[in-house]
Amino acid sequence: MERLCGPKLPFWVANQTLHTDSPDLPECFQLSVLSWLPCVYLWLACPPYLFYLQRNNKGYIMMSILNRVKTVFGLVLWIVCWTDLFGTFHELQQGDSKPPIYFVTPLVVGMTMLLALFLIQFERLRGVQSSGILFIFWFLSVLCAIVPFRSKILQAKYQISDKLRFTTFYFYFSLIVAELILTCFNEKPPLFSNIDTDPTHRQTGYKNPLEAKDLWSLNKRDSSEVVVPKLLREWEAHFSKPPPAGESNHVGGESSPEEVEVLLSKQKDPKKPSFLRSLIKAFGPYFLIGSAFKLLQDLITFVNPQLLKLLISFTKQKGAPTWWGYALAFLMFFAAFLQTLILHQHFQYCFVTGMRLRTSIIGAIYRKSLIITNAAKRTSTVGEIVNLMSVDAQRFMDLTTFLNMLWSAPLQIILALYFLWQNLGPSVLAGVAVMILLIPLNAAIAVRTRAYQVEQMQYKDARIKLMNEILNGIKVLKLYAWESSFKEKVLEIRQKELNVLRKTAYLGALSTMAWTSAPFLVALTTFAVYVTVDKNNILDAEKAFVSLSLFNILRFPLNMLPQVISSIVQASVSLKRIQDFLSHDELDPESVDRTNTATDSSVTVVNGKFTWAKQDPPALHNINLMVPQGSLLAVVGHVGCGKSSLVSALLGEMEKMEGDISIQGSVAYVPQQAWIQNATLRDNILFGKAYNEHKYRCCLDACALTQDLEVLPGGDLTEIGEKGINLSGGQRQRVSLARALYNEADVYLLDDPLSAVDAHVAKHIFDQVIGPEGALQGKTRILVTHGISFLPQVDNIVVMVEGRVSEMGSYQELLKQNGAFAEFLRNYSLEDIIEEDEATGRTTCYYSTGVFESYPTMSVALLVFCSTHAESDSEKKLPKVEKLIQAETAETGRVSRVFWEYAKAVGPLLSLFICFLYGCQSAASIGANVWLSQWTNDAAQNVTQENVSMRVGVYAALGMAQGLLVMVSSFTLAMGNIGAARKLHYALLDNKFHTPQSFFDTTPIGRVINRFSKDIYVIDEALPSTVLMFLGTFFSSLSTMIVIVASTPIFAVVIAPLAFIYIFVQRFYVATSRQLKRLESVSRSPIYSHFSETVTGSSVIRAYCRHDAFVLMSDMKVDENQKSYYPGIVSNRWLGVRIEFIGNCIVLFAALFAVIGKDKLNPGLVGLSVSYALLVTMSLNWMVRMTSDLESNIVAVERVKEYSETKTEAPWEVEDKKPSPDWPSEGNVEFSDYSVRYREGLELVLKNLTVSVKGGEKIGIVGRTGAGKSSMTLCLFRLLEAAGGEITIDGVKISEIGLHDLRSKLTIIPQEPVLFSGSLRMNLDPFERYSDGEVWKALELSHLNKFVSNQPAKLELECSEGGENLSVGQRQLVCLARALLRKTRILILDEATAAIDLETDDLIQSTIRTQFEDCTVFTIAHRLNTIMDYTRVLVLDKGQIAEFDTPTNLLFRRGIFYGMAKDAGLAQ
Repeated sequence: MERLCGPKLPFWVANQTLHTDSPDLPECFQLSVLSWLPCVYLWLACPPYLFYLQRNNKGYIMMSILNRVKTVFGLVLWIVCWTDLFGTFHELQQGDSKPPIYFVTPLVVGMTMLLALFLIQFERLRGVQSSGILFIFWFLSVLCAIVPFRSKILQAKYQISDKLRFTTFYFYFSLIVAELILTCFNEKPPLFSNIDTDPTHRQTGYKNPLEAKDLWSLNKRDSSEVVVPKLLREWEAHFSKPPPAGESNHVGGESSPEEVEVLLSKQKDPKKPSFLRSLIKAFGPYFLIGSAFKLLQDLITFVNPQLLKLLISFTKQKGAPTWWGYALAFLMFFAAFLQTLILHQHFQYCFVTGMRLRTSIIGAIYRKSLIITNAAKRTSTVGEIVNLMSVDAQRFMDLTTFLNMLWSAPLQIILALYFLWQNLGPSVLAGVAVMILLIPLNAAIAVRTRAYQVEQMQYKDARIKLMNEILNGIKVLKLYAWESSFKEKVLEIRQKELNVLRKTAYLGALSTMAWTSAPFLVALTTFAVYVTVDKNNILDAEKAFVSLSLFNILRFPLNMLPQVISSIVQASVSLKRIQDFLSHDELDPESVDRTNTATDSSVTVVNGKFTWAKQDPPALHNINLMVPQGSLLAVVGHVGCGKSSLVSALLGEMEKMEGDISIQGSVAYVPQQAWIQNATLRDNILFGKAYNEHKYRCCLDACALTQDLEVLPGGDLTEIGEKGINLSGGQRQRVSLARALYNEADVYLLDDPLSAVDAHVAKHIFDQVIGPEGALQGKTRILVTHGISFLPQVDNIVVMVEGRVSEMGSYQELLKQNGAFAEFLRNYSLEDIIEEDEATGRTTCYYSTGVFESYPTMSVALLVFCSTHAESDSEKKLPKVEKLIQAETAETGRVSRVFWEYAKAVGPLLSLFICFLYGCQSAASIGANVWLSQWTNDAAQNVTQENVSMRVGVYAALGMAQGLLVMVSSFTLAMGNIGAARKLHYALLDNKFHTPQSFFDTTPIGRVINRFSKDIYVIDEALPSTVLMFLGTFFSSLSTMIVIVASTPIFAVVIAPLAFIYIFVQRFYVATSRQLKRLESVSRSPIYSHFSETVTGSSVIRAYCRHDAFVLMSDMKVDENQKSYYPGIVSNRWLGVRIEFIGNCIVLFAALFAVIGKDKLNPGLVGLSVSYALLVTMSLNWMVRMTSDLESNIVAVERVKEYSETKTEAPWEVEDKKPSPDWPSEGNVEFSDYSVRYREGLELVLKNLTVSVKGGEKIGIVGRTGAGKSSMTLCLFRLLEAAGGEITIDGVKISEIGLHDLRSKLTIIPQEPVLFSGSLRMNLDPFERYSDGEVWKALELSHLNKFVSNQPAKLELECSEGGENLSVGQRQLVCLARALLRKTRILILDEATAAIDLETDDLIQSTIRTQFEDCTVFTIAHRLNTIMDYTRVLVLDKGQIAEFDTPTNLLFRRGIFYGMAKDAGLAQ
């Protein structure tokens, strides 16, 4: 330095700097270090930054005034610096030679200014709106220039020696300050960019509740279209390494079985591709930037304890200059502030990584679920996959925030121990030993908790699965009066779940105690050992409080480590689940050859052998089919003979074991159970094709939908509910057919589309669409059907028997062959054939995810929604479309009322007691630390030895008391929470079983399930821990304030303004954050409901090749959800910086007041108050976070409350009106002047019916769709309550008795058979009222006994979700068996025969005729021939009785009935 500055200007003078009351830095130091520091920074930061800008070009920004001013100032700065340089040269010529530093510094600074100038322009060209690099540069420059600024003024008091440099310096200073201020403003966005320029959420959020439209759009780099492909690329790269899994598929018949074995065994070898590696490759690099920030933050953490040490020693020294104290106080403040900024930068990176992980995992799962095989679909139910998306993806998101703790915690622990060793020497080892002993305890607790969690997850899954089925089948439960049995089942699972929760709570209380007491125990042992080991060891304030603050730093990593490890374990379980799912077999896209153009037939199958899953026996064997271009092929056969499987095989949905399939051209598919999306009717038909008015109208006419549109409230723009809930079965089927027709494909696969519609409609559709004259003529059509009457008009018929093609040929040929088919026809002698016009039935594809099917007894009239006010003609032009499914509302505003609700659920007295316990615990902790500060003051008075044991003893006692109180309080709290959880769930469940059916018709099931899963989970697990943390942080912040005020009373002055700022920031933040949370949870449901919809309809989506469109829709929904999550992250950072700033101010003031009052204070008190202040930042931060978490979690209570207070139906039992046990003995039913509507404000569906039916009569009910046939039966069960008039059964008014008393005495065989997962026995008799013998008798009468006795499990045969492992026909027979078991006097059949082939149908009809001979039977008939021998027939039209008489008389009268009979070919 001497060479640079010359001998006259020394580099450092101690007396001039440290040991004086007005310090100053020597000129050489100012000219070298202070001037060069910013320059060095800029030159170092420049190359990587330029490289980054070169890579990321955001477009270019126009020259703005701001930019011009910055540039001009930069130029002037350069001129100012070089004026200095030329001044020095000028003096050299004058003979006044300056030291070299006067040449070097202006040159360096001038060059740096040019570099800054270049950066300003280059950033503009690259579209950078605000520059961090330059901001730091100007900030450093101003910081370094403050010292010369002061010293030049001090010199000027005497005289100005160097006028030129004096002037240029002040020019320089004002310019860099100006540049710093200008850098704070943003440039305009680059041209043609879509950057949102208005990030003012918090104000919007504070002034009035945020809505979705206020949110910023998602950054491109965080959106699904960027993130998901990134992950999939890595994952597929992993997959391509092992040999392709499809090999065994292509092993044709030519290789021997041994070879196949060898091939298969070879293939098992490669190790599973690792999903983790793909994640790391895709998102690791970005995450590492965050880790770098974390490292910096860890190092800065340890600066403050060192400063505290200096501060305490400063208060001991009497003669030290006061500015030392102030400097220390401000240094503490700056260190803490820097730490805040860096930490939040790190969090931002972590959270964004987490968000991307979630987006990409959901995207990957969605894409996978569209292409997995059916075998794989069986292993993961829809519920499980939704869980993967919601729970497991969420776990990854939560883990990323703490992942860095894995290396950061050990690092912090090592550093802390190093400093402690310096402070207290080997005694630290005693403390470390305690820590190490606590680790296995914590680990053991963690392991047990983990086990309990897994167990609890299982119960939770079971409970949700059961609830899902109950809600899907709620109508059936109501009709059969089975609610209480199922309620018991749910409560039983719930009880187990709560028991596990209770055990977890015991453990939780223990671990809370362990981690609250850990730092205390460590401190206690360390101090005790330190004092007792050696007489000369004196515990003074410096040692005690510096050690304490280090122990407090230690506390965080020690707590975090076990948590991080357990969440890593959780995430690894999730990882495995996701990996297994993503590694499932996919459908082989090549299994159907779409390219083969050699043959003239458009569908060819050559020795096809197909199975649903590789390990199952084949479902179809040696199938050989040739369907010529443009022909119509019918497929017929019994229930469960493989008709639907054949269609699935043609779609490529089944595993092809051998053979070849080829299809020429595109395919349209009508599944057996129509799949309808929650969208408008028009969207369901267009299915992504462009709208063409003429073609669309033709489709509607052909599918007989035009009349139905007139009845729907919004015409074809009516929104269809989930699973098509507001369409009748027939309408859904026709919409599905219209979709196929509109899609103009080459090959049409129609899986029994005529089964769900009335006879005349079926005829219309066959003639207009499917038949030889229909809209599809010239296309290749494969029609699965039961309708004999259409067979003469088809080109070819395939007869299926037990998975084989038994015969094939035209109608005439098959009759001539005289085989099974001819036999089949002969049974239904030829006049029958004409009658059996609507002999259509339905069976289901084995795998179709039937859970999501619903019960379409809602006829159209049901949905004449509330747009029935007589509007004036001008308004009538556009019908007002009422939304069926009301949008889920996000609550807005404060939630204080809910807190009170929750406190009531916990118990008001218990709540007070819990707060009291927390207060005691804080008092004990303060007591211990005050005692410590007294103890350290002994050192100053030299009275240490005699009372060491007393000091240690009291300290220990106070600490232990605190530990015990913590345990008791957290335990009491947990018990209170579990009690509340039980009450809330019970209320919700009870209410849902008592809710009227209309609620379930208008509320998507997903929304109710969401209450039972997500919200109950929050109440069970998230809320208790949040309440615990909140109380903990609240009391610790409180105790900090108390301690600081007690030691430096002047601090009380600052509390008010700080508290004001704190509360302001907190209210501001919570208002926004709560609303963001709500928006986030509302936008979450659509992801899952869209997903479950997709899984249900995956075969349709694949058949129409709409795969990509659905992926796009899902991505949009995920992005929409992340759009409200991202501002949440950012607002957390906003909050963190401000709250920690308040905490840092507390540190600053505590230190300042300690310095000011150092003469009156003893070192012990200074240590106490400052070390408490250092702790407070953490508590304050957590407290706001917990307040907001608490507010957003308490929303769950609000949501559960909302659904446990919906309107209920009539009571199940009315004690004083109980009918006699043998009621109804006769079975007389009377409707008198009866009217009914579906819901308030809708039109009447039945108008003033008056009907009287004698016991034992058989009544047929007929009428067009929407005439009110189903409604009439629902009235008997009081699923619909009367709007006028009443129904009497055997003299008892049904409106007066309890619902269960009524429903248990009636029997219905519903339109769509619903089975629950569980044993077959449970499905027939959930209350176990009947003996096995009676059950077998019922099975025998319903012709199921052969099927059941062939099953190994007999009556215990497990039915899968929705009874999918039985065909639809078999399910219908199970419903018949239920009816036979109950055997009540009144039986109602709702189109029950629509799903069965003719033979089975005959059996059922005869069973009903013999078994229910003396009962009153109401049949809603599709097929008139079933009711031709009934006592009387009731013809309904638009909710009124049109005709009511014996069938013969009605035919004779030639009215509506005669017309229908004529359509069906039953009358000439």
